[in-house]
Amino acid sequence: MTTVESPVMPSMTPPLGLEPQQPPKVGRLVDQFEKGLDAPICLTWELTYACNLSCVHCLSSSGKRDPRELSTEQCKAIIDELQRMQVFYVNIGGGEPTVRPDFWELVDYATSHQVGVKFSTNGLRITPEVADRLAASDYVDVQISLDGATAEVNDNVRGPGSFDMAVRALENLANAGFKDAKISVVMTRENVSQLDDFKALADRYGATLRITRLRPSGRGADVWDDLHPLPEQQRELYDWLVAHGDNVLTGDSFFHLAAFSESGGSGLPGLNLCGAGRVVCLIDPIGDVYACPFAIHENFLAGNVTSEGGFQEIWQHSDLFTELREPQNAGACTKCQHFDACRGGCMAAKFFTGLPLAGPDPECVQGFGEELLAGDRTKPTANKDHSRGVPLTLMTRPPTRDCDENPLAGFAPTTASGCSSTNCC
Repeated sequence: MTTVESPVMPSMTPPLGLEPQQPPKVGRLVDQFEKGLDAPICLTWELTYACNLSCVHCLSSSGKRDPRELSTEQCKAIIDELQRMQVFYVNIGGGEPTVRPDFWELVDYATSHQVGVKFSTNGLRITPEVADRLAASDYVDVQISLDGATAEVNDNVRGPGSFDMAVRALENLANAGFKDAKISVVMTRENVSQLDDFKALADRYGATLRITRLRPSGRGADVWDDLHPLPEQQRELYDWLVAHGDNVLTGDSFFHLAAFSESGGSGLPGLNLCGAGRVVCLIDPIGDVYACPFAIHENFLAGNVTSEGGFQEIWQHSDLFTELREPQNAGACTKCQHFDACRGGCMAAKFFTGLPLAGPDPECVQGFGEELLAGDRTKPTANKDHSRGVPLTLMTRPPTRDCDENPLAGFAPTTASGCSSTNCC
């Protein structure tokens, strides 16, 4: 993304006898964010659930297109609204967003209406020609998903051939002169030891490494117990971030690790704040608005953009977002000496592991989460599943339906497999 620098104003000497006025105190930035903003800083928009892969940890259980997907004109209307709200950019994801036939049309419409685009892709459609097109734009950023620095580790999570596909996309972007692509990695117990390798891979292609936390959401709920980093790996990850964090993006994903700090601060860059409904939210393919990209569940559903008042009404006045902007009860965590650093951890991680929201993060580095995980708890059931068949060995729950393996199911009257049932596809 292109950053616009503020103009430098000439210094002025106040008249003799007059002291320069001090700027008003506005308090800590994190305190301002806790109360919510007029528009989200980070708006994630999943354009489609269709996907050519079946990643075992997929937050949105993607695979098949939802036949109720927003139309091109509805998407453009949302972009118009975001422009009026002065939303600087959107994070577009899926599914695999590039399989939508109108994807590039929507990207062009957004950038021509002063809404920058950052999109996540597994690399499927990043051909040399597409890479050339992206390199010519100042308002589009590309994030390539990769969960292993080797094919062996990556493909066990994302599917056979996915490592080569992602690397090929990175090569195409680098050859086209695209500046600063992102390599996005979900940290698991299988790839924590590859952090240096991920950084070397990013450096090789002139990219920036972005690492995020594994959340027990969507299909990730099935594999979280087997894939989330072990306690000793959490420490390894924290130490690595302290040493290399200035050059690595995290999206404030690891603020639960801040309790490792011995100085009382976080030791990590970022706000260390759950921004759900305060500075972040998600729009899904049918227009439902959720408080957080990691909390796609009816408990965190704030409304639908097609309702009266649209997205702005939901963001500024929905009951859910209003409630989230009130001071939150963190229970016993408020008595912990590390509370100001970790803020009780991730709301979504607690919810989907069946832990109380007014309690510690399941991966609390002080060990309080482990005590609760060992006790009786009830995990919420997923209320959305778009899986089209997940053959990887880590899956423990079979997909809801498995009659169609075509990620474009629903985009045409008859699918490649011959199935035309709207109930299935």
